[in-house]
Amino acid sequence: MSVVRSQVPSGDDARRGDTGRERVLVISASVGAGHDGAAAELTARLQRAGVGVDRRDFLDALPRWVGFVLRQGYPISVGRAPGFFEWLFRRLEHPGWVQAVALAVCGWAGFRVRRWTAHGYGVVVSTYPMASQTLGRLKAAGRLDAAVVTFLTDPAVHRLWVHPAVDHHLTVTEATANLGLHLYRTPMRHVGALVGRAFSGPCPSVRRRQVRAELGLSADGPVALVSAGSLGIGDVPEIVRALRSPGSDIEVVVLCGRNARLRRSLRGRPGVVALGWRTDVAEIMGSADVLVHNAGGLAVTEALTMGLPTVTFRPIPGHGRANAGVLEAAGLAAWPRDGASLLAEVRTRIGRSGDRRAVHAGCDAAAVIIDLLALRVRAEVPTECAEPAAQRLDLGCDQVQGADRAAPRPARFGGDVGVVKQDRAAGS
Repeated sequence: MSVVRSQVPSGDDARRGDTGRERVLVISASVGAGHDGAAAELTARLQRAGVGVDRRDFLDALPRWVGFVLRQGYPISVGRAPGFFEWLFRRLEHPGWVQAVALAVCGWAGFRVRRWTAHGYGVVVSTYPMASQTLGRLKAAGRLDAAVVTFLTDPAVHRLWVHPAVDHHLTVTEATANLGLHLYRTPMRHVGALVGRAFSGPCPSVRRRQVRAELGLSADGPVALVSAGSLGIGDVPEIVRALRSPGSDIEVVVLCGRNARLRRSLRGRPGVVALGWRTDVAEIMGSADVLVHNAGGLAVTEALTMGLPTVTFRPIPGHGRANAGVLEAAGLAAWPRDGASLLAEVRTRIGRSGDRRAVHAGCDAAAVIIDLLALRVRAEVPTECAEPAAQRLDLGCDQVQGADRAAPRPARFGGDVGVVKQDRAAGS
């Protein structure tokens, strides 16, 4: 198992009364870091509230060679065949062999995922689109009776994120929730970000200066932080060249993630600090004036939560471009198309704070899941025998009561349960 934070209960444990029903299973995927990052934070919040949580890696449910292709094929195709990756991403929106292959992969995973969920969990959560499809297929076939929740880690909604049999679709921003309802006629709930407490606010000025000194940056000069995800993919050198164009006084810090080759290529450039994989990203963000990104994933969510102004440039194909469009339309991140415009956008944001309200909500994902868990326990235990539910986060959240299903779902959701059908008139 690639990612586990607590042990899966034994068969004996699962058969003891409603013990399993009081637990949550979170399924992520070790493809990049965004899906695992959200799953880790959700797990931590639930555990702090006293809820038993198990985590699984969706790739462990697949044949090894399929998991290898998904994990390694993503950075290779984005880096070496971006046009092909963009084509694949677009073809997933329409019936055809690309969509059929994706659903076949979900089918292969179904057997093991069903074994995971057989422990009697009350709620199963997915932070990865193919895991959501697999869970939706199991639910639609009557092979899973837990409440199923999808947490969308991307700003943009695409078909694999949406399944009609999934009970609740949760999003980071209201813009994403509105997009899901508009394009796929699927009610979605804005619950805010799943990021660590370190991103809860601006970095104290004293620590900000200390971090800058540790990185070899000036104390008060403009600093742009460049993020290309945990894999350091995309046209990062072009982003750096644009920011360090002749006459620019902007210092650049690049988060190269696990891409050692990228870090070596940037090392020694004047005004550029190239960093490898770091665990102190919150402090590094706190020392910068603006984030420049190319994917729209976890780093953007962290920056928005912290109030760090954000700009998109040279987004990677597929979900990167789709995320850029959503962020731009929602006013969350500008998307300049050339180097001069990028430099201008960055300069306008120096010394300003971003709007943190977009990634905050009155009810967070953990609170929604805790309420779902409590509702299921109460529904299955006789009133005279019921015990208090697990301690919930005090966030003033109304009980969900299946609210995400309140809006009627049109008849076109019938038929193929693997991928939601959408009329062209609705924006397909």
